[in-house]
Amino acid sequence: MQIYKVGGAVRDRLLGRPVTDIDWVVVGATAEQMQSLGYRPVGADFPVFLHPKSGEEYALARTERKSGRGYGGFVFHASPDVTLEQDLIRRDLTINAMAEDEQGRLTDPYHGQDDLCARILRHVSPAFAEDPLRVLRVARFAARYAGLGFTVATETLDLMRQLSESGELQALTPERSWKEIARALMEDQPQVFVQVLRDCGALKELLPEVDALFDVPQPDAGTHTLSVLEQAARHQQPLSVRWACLLHGLGKGQTPPQQLIKTVNERFKVPRDCQELALLVGQYLTHAQRALELEASTLLELLQSFDVYRRPQRFEEFIAACEMDARARQGQEECSYPQGDYLRGAAETARAVAVQPLIEQGIKGKELGEALKAERLKALQTYKGS
Repeated sequence: MQIYKVGGAVRDRLLGRPVTDIDWVVVGATAEQMQSLGYRPVGADFPVFLHPKSGEEYALARTERKSGRGYGGFVFHASPDVTLEQDLIRRDLTINAMAEDEQGRLTDPYHGQDDLCARILRHVSPAFAEDPLRVLRVARFAARYAGLGFTVATETLDLMRQLSESGELQALTPERSWKEIARALMEDQPQVFVQVLRDCGALKELLPEVDALFDVPQPDAGTHTLSVLEQAARHQQPLSVRWACLLHGLGKGQTPPQQLIKTVNERFKVPRDCQELALLVGQYLTHAQRALELEASTLLELLQSFDVYRRPQRFEEFIAACEMDARARQGQEECSYPQGDYLRGAAETARAVAVQPLIEQGIKGKELGEALKAERLKALQTYKGS
Protein backbone atom coordinates (compact mmCIF):
# COMPACT_ATOMS: atom_id res chain seq x y z
CA MET A 1 0.00 0.00 0.00
CA GLN A 2 1.39 3.41 -1.00
CA ILE A 3 0.01 6.84 -0.08
CA TYR A 4 0.42 9.93 -2.24
CA LYS A 5 -0.43 13.60 -1.85
CA VAL A 6 -2.14 14.67 -5.09
CA GLY A 7 -3.76 17.52 -6.96
CA GLY A 8 -3.99 21.06 -5.65
CA ALA A 9 -1.68 20.58 -2.67
CA VAL A 10 1.18 19.55 -4.98
CA ARG A 11 0.36 22.25 -7.52
CA ASP A 12 0.24 25.09 -5.03
CA ARG A 13 3.40 23.99 -3.21
CA LEU A 14 5.28 24.09 -6.51
CA LEU A 15 3.82 27.53 -7.22
CA GLY A 16 4.87 28.77 -3.79
CA ARG A 17 1.26 29.40 -2.80
CA PRO A 18 -0.33 28.52 0.55
CA VAL A 19 -1.61 24.94 0.72
CA THR A 20 -4.98 24.74 2.42
CA ASP A 21 -6.66 21.45 1.49
CA ILE A 22 -4.74 18.21 0.98
CA ASP A 23 -6.03 15.30 -1.07
CA TRP A 24 -4.56 11.82 -0.66
CA VAL A 25 -4.65 8.79 -2.95
CA VAL A 26 -3.97 5.26 -1.75
CA VAL A 27 -2.55 2.77 -4.28
CA GLY A 28 -2.56 -0.99 -3.76
CA ALA A 29 -5.18 -1.21 -1.01
CA THR A 30 -8.72 -2.50 -0.61
CA ALA A 31 -11.62 -0.97 1.27
CA GLU A 32 -11.34 -3.75 3.83
CA GLN A 33 -7.67 -2.97 4.46
CA MET A 34 -8.45 0.71 4.93
CA GLN A 35 -11.13 -0.03 7.50
CA SER A 36 -8.88 -2.47 9.34
CA LEU A 37 -6.41 0.39 9.79
CA GLY A 38 -9.09 2.58 11.35
CA TYR A 39 -10.07 4.65 8.29
CA ARG A 40 -13.78 5.46 8.27
CA PRO A 41 -15.65 5.10 4.94
CA VAL A 42 -17.67 8.03 3.60
CA GLY A 43 -19.71 8.53 0.43
CA ALA A 44 -21.35 5.96 -1.80
CA ASP A 45 -20.06 6.90 -5.27
CA PHE A 46 -16.48 5.75 -4.79
CA PRO A 47 -14.26 4.57 -1.92
CA VAL A 48 -13.21 7.56 0.19
CA PHE A 49 -12.09 7.22 3.79
CA LEU A 50 -11.42 9.58 6.68
CA HIS A 51 -8.07 9.30 8.44
CA PRO A 52 -8.59 8.01 12.01
CA LYS A 53 -6.67 10.94 13.52
CA SER A 54 -6.48 13.87 11.10
CA GLY A 55 -9.93 13.40 9.54
CA GLU A 56 -8.45 14.13 6.09
CA GLU A 57 -9.88 12.32 3.07
CA TYR A 58 -8.04 9.38 1.53
CA ALA A 59 -9.36 7.95 -1.75
CA LEU A 60 -8.49 4.60 -3.26
CA ALA A 61 -6.86 4.91 -6.68
CA ARG A 62 -9.57 4.49 -9.31
CA THR A 63 -10.39 4.59 -12.99
CA GLU A 64 -13.61 5.85 -14.50
CA ARG A 65 -15.58 5.56 -17.72
CA LYS A 66 -18.42 7.61 -19.15
CA SER A 67 -21.85 6.03 -18.64
CA GLY A 68 -24.31 8.88 -19.11
CA ARG A 69 -24.79 12.64 -19.47
CA GLY A 70 -23.47 15.26 -17.11
CA TYR A 71 -20.69 15.40 -14.57
CA GLY A 72 -22.24 12.51 -12.59
CA GLY A 73 -22.53 10.11 -15.52
CA PHE A 74 -19.50 7.95 -14.69
CA VAL A 75 -18.78 4.45 -13.48
CA PHE A 76 -15.83 4.20 -11.10
CA HIS A 77 -13.56 1.21 -10.61
CA ALA A 78 -11.29 1.04 -7.55
CA SER A 79 -9.05 -1.94 -6.85
CA PRO A 80 -5.47 -2.65 -5.68
CA ASP A 81 -4.31 -3.11 -9.28
CA VAL A 82 -5.16 0.48 -10.33
CA THR A 83 -1.87 2.36 -10.74
CA LEU A 84 -1.09 5.91 -9.72
CA GLU A 85 -0.72 6.89 -13.38
CA GLN A 86 -4.18 5.48 -14.16
CA ASP A 87 -5.65 7.48 -11.32
CA LEU A 88 -3.91 10.69 -12.38
CA ILE A 89 -4.91 10.47 -16.05
CA ARG A 90 -8.60 10.86 -15.18
CA ARG A 91 -7.94 14.32 -13.72
CA ASP A 92 -8.78 17.56 -15.52
CA LEU A 93 -5.53 19.51 -15.95
CA THR A 94 -1.89 18.47 -16.10
CA ILE A 95 -1.08 20.84 -13.24
CA ASN A 96 -3.59 18.91 -11.11
CA ALA A 97 -2.28 15.49 -12.18
CA MET A 98 0.91 15.39 -10.10
CA ALA A 99 1.58 13.41 -6.94
CA GLU A 100 4.13 13.30 -4.12
CA ASP A 101 5.00 10.26 -2.03
CA GLU A 102 5.65 10.35 1.70
CA GLN A 103 9.31 11.25 1.04
CA GLY A 104 8.32 14.23 -1.12
CA ARG A 105 9.32 12.62 -4.43
CA LEU A 106 7.31 13.95 -7.36
CA THR A 107 5.40 11.76 -9.82
CA ASP A 108 4.52 13.78 -12.93
CA PRO A 109 3.60 11.46 -15.82
CA TYR A 110 1.70 14.12 -17.79
CA HIS A 111 4.24 16.98 -17.55
CA GLY A 112 2.28 19.17 -15.17
CA GLN A 113 5.45 20.78 -13.84
CA ASP A 114 6.39 21.88 -17.37
CA ASP A 115 2.96 23.47 -17.78
CA LEU A 116 3.34 25.21 -14.41
CA CYS A 117 6.57 26.77 -15.64
CA ALA A 118 4.98 27.69 -18.97
CA ARG A 119 1.88 29.06 -17.20
CA ILE A 120 -0.46 26.85 -19.26
CA LEU A 121 -3.78 25.28 -18.25
CA ARG A 122 -3.83 22.10 -20.37
CA HIS A 123 -6.11 19.05 -20.24
CA VAL A 124 -4.56 15.70 -19.35
CA SER A 125 -6.33 13.51 -21.91
CA PRO A 126 -9.21 13.55 -24.42
CA ALA A 127 -11.40 12.15 -21.62
CA PHE A 128 -11.54 15.77 -20.42
CA ALA A 129 -14.44 16.25 -22.86
CA GLU A 130 -16.54 13.64 -21.04
CA ASP A 131 -17.20 15.88 -18.04
CA PRO A 132 -19.01 19.20 -18.71
CA LEU A 133 -18.24 20.49 -15.23
CA ARG A 134 -14.62 20.81 -16.30
CA VAL A 135 -15.52 23.74 -18.53
CA LEU A 136 -16.43 25.72 -15.42
CA ARG A 137 -13.46 24.39 -13.46
CA VAL A 138 -10.91 25.42 -16.08
CA ALA A 139 -12.46 28.88 -16.34
CA ARG A 140 -12.29 29.12 -12.54
CA PHE A 141 -8.62 28.14 -12.49
CA ALA A 142 -7.99 30.73 -15.19
CA ALA A 143 -9.56 33.35 -12.89
CA ARG A 144 -7.46 32.18 -9.95
CA TYR A 145 -4.11 32.11 -11.71
CA ALA A 146 -4.48 34.89 -14.28
CA GLY A 147 -2.39 37.13 -12.06
CA LEU A 148 0.49 34.66 -12.42
CA GLY A 149 0.20 34.77 -16.20
CA PHE A 150 -1.68 31.51 -16.77
CA THR A 151 -3.73 31.05 -19.94
CA VAL A 152 -5.81 28.19 -21.31
CA ALA A 153 -4.11 26.04 -23.93
CA THR A 154 -5.62 26.40 -27.39
CA GLU A 155 -6.36 22.67 -27.67
CA THR A 156 -8.04 22.70 -24.25
CA LEU A 157 -10.18 25.67 -25.23
CA ASP A 158 -11.18 23.73 -28.34
CA LEU A 159 -12.37 20.81 -26.20
CA MET A 160 -14.27 23.23 -23.96
CA ARG A 161 -15.92 24.64 -27.07
CA GLN A 162 -16.91 21.13 -28.18
CA LEU A 163 -18.47 20.50 -24.78
CA SER A 164 -20.35 23.79 -24.93
CA GLU A 165 -21.74 22.98 -28.37
CA SER A 166 -22.68 19.40 -27.43
CA GLY A 167 -25.48 20.38 -25.04
CA GLU A 168 -23.74 18.57 -22.16
CA LEU A 169 -23.67 21.75 -20.07
CA GLN A 170 -27.45 21.54 -19.81
CA ALA A 171 -27.03 18.29 -17.87
CA LEU A 172 -25.33 20.08 -14.97
CA THR A 173 -27.50 20.47 -11.90
CA PRO A 174 -28.30 24.02 -10.76
CA GLU A 175 -26.61 23.37 -7.41
CA ARG A 176 -23.34 22.16 -8.95
CA SER A 177 -23.24 24.96 -11.49
CA TRP A 178 -23.87 27.56 -8.80
CA LYS A 179 -21.13 26.11 -6.60
CA GLU A 180 -18.58 26.55 -9.39
CA ILE A 181 -19.87 30.00 -10.35
CA ALA A 182 -19.81 31.19 -6.75
CA ARG A 183 -16.26 29.91 -6.22
CA ALA A 184 -15.13 31.51 -9.48
CA LEU A 185 -16.65 34.89 -8.58
CA MET A 186 -14.62 34.87 -5.37
CA GLU A 187 -11.31 34.29 -7.20
CA ASP A 188 -8.76 37.08 -7.68
CA GLN A 189 -9.89 37.89 -11.24
CA PRO A 190 -13.51 36.76 -11.72
CA GLN A 191 -13.79 38.72 -14.95
CA VAL A 192 -11.38 36.18 -16.49
CA PHE A 193 -13.83 33.39 -15.59
CA VAL A 194 -16.57 35.13 -17.58
CA GLN A 195 -14.24 35.90 -20.49
CA VAL A 196 -13.03 32.29 -20.76
CA LEU A 197 -16.62 31.02 -20.71
CA ARG A 198 -17.43 33.42 -23.52
CA ASP A 199 -14.34 32.41 -25.50
CA CYS A 200 -15.42 28.77 -25.52
CA GLY A 201 -19.14 29.38 -26.07
CA ALA A 202 -20.17 28.26 -22.58
CA LEU A 203 -21.41 31.68 -21.49
CA LYS A 204 -24.10 31.56 -24.16
CA GLU A 205 -25.24 28.18 -22.82
CA LEU A 206 -25.11 28.94 -19.10
CA LEU A 207 -25.71 32.69 -18.90
CA PRO A 208 -27.16 33.81 -22.24
CA GLU A 209 -28.43 37.00 -20.59
CA VAL A 210 -24.85 38.04 -19.74
CA ASP A 211 -23.49 36.80 -23.06
CA ALA A 212 -26.02 39.01 -24.87
CA LEU A 213 -24.45 42.10 -23.28
CA PHE A 214 -21.46 41.71 -25.58
CA ASP A 215 -23.76 42.13 -28.59
CA VAL A 216 -25.82 45.06 -27.29
CA PRO A 217 -25.67 48.19 -29.48
CA GLN A 218 -24.81 50.21 -26.39
CA PRO A 219 -21.00 50.48 -26.53
CA ASP A 220 -19.01 48.03 -24.45
CA ALA A 221 -21.87 46.74 -22.23
CA GLY A 222 -20.19 43.35 -21.90
CA THR A 223 -16.72 44.80 -21.44
CA HIS A 224 -18.09 47.15 -18.80
CA THR A 225 -19.53 44.18 -16.88
CA LEU A 226 -16.08 42.59 -16.83
CA SER A 227 -14.61 45.85 -15.53
CA VAL A 228 -17.20 46.08 -12.75
CA LEU A 229 -16.40 42.51 -11.68
CA GLU A 230 -12.70 43.36 -11.70
CA GLN A 231 -13.34 46.32 -9.40
CA ALA A 232 -15.45 44.16 -7.06
CA ALA A 233 -12.60 41.67 -6.69
CA ARG A 234 -10.01 44.41 -6.28
CA HIS A 235 -12.03 45.85 -3.42
CA GLN A 236 -12.64 42.40 -1.89
CA GLN A 237 -16.41 42.57 -2.09
CA PRO A 238 -18.50 39.62 -0.81
CA LEU A 239 -20.22 37.12 -3.08
CA SER A 240 -23.59 38.89 -3.00
CA VAL A 241 -22.02 42.10 -4.33
CA ARG A 242 -20.05 40.26 -7.01
CA TRP A 243 -23.17 38.42 -8.19
CA ALA A 244 -25.07 41.72 -8.37
CA CYS A 245 -22.16 43.23 -10.34
CA LEU A 246 -22.31 40.37 -12.85
CA LEU A 247 -26.03 40.87 -13.47
CA HIS A 248 -26.31 44.63 -13.02
CA GLY A 249 -26.32 45.43 -16.74
CA LEU A 250 -29.03 43.01 -17.83
CA GLY A 251 -32.03 44.42 -19.65
CA LYS A 252 -30.28 46.71 -22.10
CA GLY A 253 -32.58 45.28 -24.78
CA GLN A 254 -36.36 44.82 -24.74
CA THR A 255 -36.79 42.55 -21.68
CA PRO A 256 -37.12 44.30 -18.29
CA PRO A 257 -34.00 43.76 -16.13
CA GLN A 258 -36.01 42.47 -13.17
CA GLN A 259 -37.42 39.64 -15.25
CA LEU A 260 -34.01 38.66 -16.61
CA ILE A 261 -32.34 38.75 -13.20
CA LYS A 262 -35.13 36.69 -11.67
CA THR A 263 -34.78 34.12 -14.45
CA VAL A 264 -31.03 33.75 -13.84
CA ASN A 265 -31.52 33.55 -10.07
CA GLU A 266 -34.05 30.76 -10.47
CA ARG A 267 -31.96 28.87 -13.03
CA PHE A 268 -29.12 28.36 -10.57
CA LYS A 269 -31.17 28.33 -7.35
CA VAL A 270 -29.07 31.22 -6.10
CA PRO A 271 -29.02 31.86 -2.32
CA ARG A 272 -31.62 34.34 -1.16
CA ASP A 273 -29.23 37.13 -0.13
CA CYS A 274 -27.58 37.09 -3.57
CA GLN A 275 -30.96 36.97 -5.31
CA GLU A 276 -32.35 39.94 -3.41
CA LEU A 277 -29.32 42.17 -3.85
CA ALA A 278 -29.06 41.46 -7.57
CA LEU A 279 -32.74 42.35 -8.06
CA LEU A 280 -32.44 45.55 -6.04
CA VAL A 281 -29.27 46.66 -7.83
CA GLY A 282 -30.93 45.98 -11.17
CA GLN A 283 -33.90 48.11 -10.16
CA TYR A 284 -32.23 50.99 -8.33
CA LEU A 285 -28.71 51.35 -9.76
CA THR A 286 -29.71 54.43 -11.74
CA HIS A 287 -31.23 55.97 -8.60
CA ALA A 288 -27.92 55.52 -6.77
CA GLN A 289 -25.83 57.07 -9.53
CA ARG A 290 -28.19 60.08 -9.53
CA ALA A 291 -28.59 60.11 -5.75
CA LEU A 292 -27.73 63.80 -5.28
CA GLU A 293 -30.47 64.77 -7.74
CA LEU A 294 -33.27 62.64 -6.27
CA GLU A 295 -36.37 64.23 -4.76
CA ALA A 296 -36.86 63.53 -1.07
CA SER A 297 -39.89 61.37 -1.84
CA THR A 298 -37.90 59.22 -4.29
CA LEU A 299 -35.06 58.96 -1.79
CA LEU A 300 -37.50 57.77 0.86
CA GLU A 301 -38.96 55.20 -1.53
CA LEU A 302 -35.46 53.90 -2.16
CA LEU A 303 -34.73 53.57 1.55
CA GLN A 304 -38.07 51.88 2.20
CA SER A 305 -37.42 49.35 -0.58
CA PHE A 306 -34.20 48.29 1.14
CA ASP A 307 -35.73 48.25 4.63
CA VAL A 308 -32.73 50.21 5.88
CA TYR A 309 -34.24 50.30 9.37
CA ARG A 310 -33.93 46.56 9.94
CA ARG A 311 -31.43 45.48 7.25
CA PRO A 312 -28.72 48.16 7.05
CA GLN A 313 -26.09 45.72 5.74
CA ARG A 314 -28.05 45.02 2.57
CA PHE A 315 -28.11 48.77 1.81
CA GLU A 316 -24.34 48.93 2.36
CA GLU A 317 -23.86 46.11 -0.14
CA PHE A 318 -26.11 47.93 -2.61
CA ILE A 319 -23.95 51.04 -2.30
CA ALA A 320 -20.82 48.92 -2.75
CA ALA A 321 -22.16 47.38 -5.97
CA CYS A 322 -23.11 50.81 -7.32
CA GLU A 323 -19.67 52.14 -6.42
CA MET A 324 -18.00 49.32 -8.36
CA ASP A 325 -20.08 50.33 -11.38
CA ALA A 326 -19.04 53.97 -10.99
CA ARG A 327 -15.36 53.08 -10.59
CA ALA A 328 -15.47 50.96 -13.74
CA ARG A 329 -17.06 53.83 -15.67
CA GLN A 330 -14.58 56.42 -14.44
CA GLY A 331 -11.61 54.14 -14.97
CA GLN A 332 -9.84 55.47 -11.90
CA GLU A 333 -8.78 53.27 -9.01
CA GLU A 334 -8.91 56.01 -6.40
CA CYS A 335 -11.94 57.92 -7.66
CA SER A 336 -14.37 59.26 -5.09
CA TYR A 337 -17.98 58.16 -4.82
CA PRO A 338 -19.93 61.00 -3.18
CA GLN A 339 -23.24 59.25 -3.87
CA GLY A 340 -22.28 56.59 -1.34
CA ASP A 341 -21.75 59.01 1.52
CA TYR A 342 -24.90 60.89 0.54
CA LEU A 343 -27.02 57.72 0.60
CA ARG A 344 -25.54 56.64 3.93
CA GLY A 345 -26.37 60.05 5.37
CA ALA A 346 -29.93 59.78 4.07
CA ALA A 347 -30.32 56.36 5.66
CA GLU A 348 -29.03 57.64 8.99
CA THR A 349 -31.42 60.60 8.77
CA ALA A 350 -34.41 58.33 8.16
CA ARG A 351 -33.38 55.92 10.91
CA ALA A 352 -33.00 58.77 13.39
CA VAL A 353 -36.72 59.65 13.23
CA ALA A 354 -38.18 58.42 16.51
CA VAL A 355 -41.53 56.63 16.64
CA GLN A 356 -42.16 57.17 20.36
CA PRO A 357 -43.36 60.79 20.10
CA LEU A 358 -45.98 59.68 17.59
CA ILE A 359 -47.15 56.90 19.88
CA GLU A 360 -47.41 59.38 22.74
CA GLN A 361 -49.74 61.43 20.54
CA GLY A 362 -52.08 58.45 20.46
CA ILE A 363 -51.37 57.51 16.84
CA LYS A 364 -51.49 53.77 16.20
CA GLY A 365 -52.12 51.08 13.63
CA LYS A 366 -51.93 51.95 9.96
CA GLU A 367 -52.01 55.66 10.80
CA LEU A 368 -48.81 55.26 12.82
CA GLY A 369 -46.98 53.88 9.79
CA GLU A 370 -48.19 56.75 7.61
CA ALA A 371 -47.26 59.35 10.22
CA LEU A 372 -43.78 57.85 10.63
CA LYS A 373 -43.32 57.90 6.86
CA ALA A 374 -44.37 61.57 6.76
CA GLU A 375 -41.86 62.47 9.49
CA ARG A 376 -39.10 60.66 7.66
CA LEU A 377 -39.98 62.56 4.48
CA LYS A 378 -39.70 65.87 6.37
CA ALA A 379 -36.34 64.82 7.78
CA LEU A 380 -35.07 63.92 4.30
CA GLN A 381 -36.28 67.25 2.90
CA THR A 382 -34.26 68.98 5.58
CA TYR A 383 -31.28 66.70 4.86
CA LYS A 384 -31.38 67.62 1.17
CA GLY A 385 -31.49 71.30 1.97
CA SER A 386 -28.63 71.20 4.44
